Amino acid sequence: MPLFFRKRKPSDDSKKRLEYQLCLSKEAGADDILDISNCELTEVPATAFSICKVLQKKVFILHGNELRSLVPKGCGIISLTTLKVLDLHENKLTSLPDDIGQLKSLQVLNLEKNNIKALPDSIGDLRLLQTLNVKRNSLSLLPATLGHMSSLRTLDLSENAVRELPTALANIRTLECLTLDAAQMSFPPASVCSGGTEVIQRFLCTELGVEYCPPSQYLLPVLESDCSGQMEDCIDGQEAAWQSKFQDYEKRKEQKQQEKVEFERRLEEEQREHTQLFLQNNSRKEDILQSVKQEQERLEQGVSQQQRALDVDRQRLLGKVRLAETSITSRISCLLLENKRQRKSTEFLQSLEEDRIRMEQLTSITQEEADSLRKREVAAAMQKMLSEGYSMHLLQEACETRRQSLVTETCRSMETLDRKFDHVLSLQQLDKSKAIAHILQEEEIQKAAFQALQLQKDSMHGYIRKQIRLIEAELMQLTRLEVKRRDLDAENLQEVLSDQRVALTDLLQQLLKQKDQREVELQHVLAEMELKSESNQQNYWMIQYQRLLDSKPLSLRMQEAGVEQELVSLLCKLSAQHYLPVIAHHRITSEALRHMTTSDLSKLGICEVGIQKALLSWAKEWISPPAKGACQAQEEEAGPSQPSAPALPLSPPASLASFELVVTPNTPSPDDTPSASECVVCMETEPHMIFLPCGHVCCCQVCSEVLQTCPLCRSDIAQRIRLYHN
Repeated sequence: MPLFFRKRKPSDDSKKRLEYQLCLSKEAGADDILDISNCELTEVPATAFSICKVLQKKVFILHGNELRSLVPKGCGIISLTTLKVLDLHENKLTSLPDDIGQLKSLQVLNLEKNNIKALPDSIGDLRLLQTLNVKRNSLSLLPATLGHMSSLRTLDLSENAVRELPTALANIRTLECLTLDAAQMSFPPASVCSGGTEVIQRFLCTELGVEYCPPSQYLLPVLESDCSGQMEDCIDGQEAAWQSKFQDYEKRKEQKQQEKVEFERRLEEEQREHTQLFLQNNSRKEDILQSVKQEQERLEQGVSQQQRALDVDRQRLLGKVRLAETSITSRISCLLLENKRQRKSTEFLQSLEEDRIRMEQLTSITQEEADSLRKREVAAAMQKMLSEGYSMHLLQEACETRRQSLVTETCRSMETLDRKFDHVLSLQQLDKSKAIAHILQEEEIQKAAFQALQLQKDSMHGYIRKQIRLIEAELMQLTRLEVKRRDLDAENLQEVLSDQRVALTDLLQQLLKQKDQREVELQHVLAEMELKSESNQQNYWMIQYQRLLDSKPLSLRMQEAGVEQELVSLLCKLSAQHYLPVIAHHRITSEALRHMTTSDLSKLGICEVGIQKALLSWAKEWISPPAKGACQAQEEEAGPSQPSAPALPLSPPASLASFELVVTPNTPSPDDTPSASECVVCMETEPHMIFLPCGHVCCCQVCSEVLQTCPLCRSDIAQRIRLYHN
């Protein structure tokens, strides 16, 4: 059955028929029947439920549709409480509503030709139901509540999967006709079920421990109760009609009694015939058992002979298995020797690779030539490895075909050997997955090592750290001197120290920001290299790490010596020293950079966008040495500088991103201050924390954690910086 199917739309004729029947049922003077059969419906329209509820229909006919459920969404079965006849045969129902028992007036329920798998327990609440037809469904069990239907007269259970009848069915004393598949019944037995409704009811009464009474004793009270209930709804002029109906019922009752006597006579004759057939069947059964016994003895003799022949074959197959095991052992030893030879060849290739690396270091070829040589050697090594792998694959295929032939010869005896071989293969696969995981882990370790070495080799990052350490030392000296001079009431010197401390604090904050910015730039460079490594080769990070550590050839160093010193300084500050051989090889000067574009730099091998922009902007802003001397002369003629203010570059160029710390004569030297100081709070340990924005170094780490304002200047603390002493 498909999981998804397209709902088939009803045809125009079906729609017209549905609309006609719904309109017909709404007309004045219409009968109590609502017939919407053969309209290709997949669910009952909500308007039909409304019509049944408002107009109190008695008969609802729905057969010949494709219904999968009886009650539509948003409706309740309580709308059908006035129904007496409900015809649902030839649909696709799989179940009935759990509240079907609310149809208290229902007398006929036809569910033939559906897919119902179980009846709800509430069906026993239909006390006025007289006919229940569930023929050709998928029922396997019947609920015990069927015994509560005190007015049921006809029950059709044929063409279902029902094997047992509930004993509570004996409580239905009005049951006249019970139809089922007697041949497939297990309870009551098939012999009882083939006897008819009365025999089945007698059997169930015996099992339940009650006395059997014919339905004729219970039908009259039921009909009388039905008639009395109906007479309450009728008007006073119909008593004569009911009396005639009652007389007709008495005549039918006498006719049924005569038919019952005739049926009991036929039943006794059939029982006598059944007894004779049973005796004949027993005699035939004994003859069959005797013949089966003789046949079994003959088969046992044949089985013993076959067993001896199989033992001989088994011994012969065991000999073949031993031979196969010895041959497989020899093949495994051959494979191990081949593996050792391959390992030796790998070591030999590795030694050749080391020799090649030493030769590359001694030769004076360029980086591009080295890359091309490496590619050719790797291609040759890969071709050789592929050829060896292909030969090994052919050998494995030959061994596999041979093993398959041996397996077919040894049949079931080789199953254990196959399990062992599969276990070995799974272990090899596990080792392979572990090796792959180890390689991936090594790649992450290589990347982390390269990142750490890049931070260590980055000159600009080291320069910023050096400047930060100098400023921290100056702030510490200023704080000590400020504490020392405060006792001497040197107000003028105190103001100078305060100005210098504020300037140093601003410079320290800018250096910290530039340090973080430089680390972010290095992370971007690392990300670009990561994108480049995906299309390059596997050991990319190991090669980059080795490139940082390797020394350059003599000829390349001679070429780099001819590069302008300002350009070299710029590359060092940008952490782009690896592009210095490219610039030296192509003899690029500042004048040449002015006339170049980013595409020209990309062709030369400088692919990083940030470095390209920095080089081009530097070339445009660069002033030659003679011009620079003229500018300095003009500045000297303009006027002398003031030596009293500290020379602190608070707004450096963005391209260079560096600072120079100049200590003025007003700054006290370390010799003038005490050699050691102490925390102003606990007075036990040395101060290790710098408070920003004031810049005082006056507290240890423990005491600074609880402080919100500086102990010296009483200003709010916005940031704390840990000071590490060398």
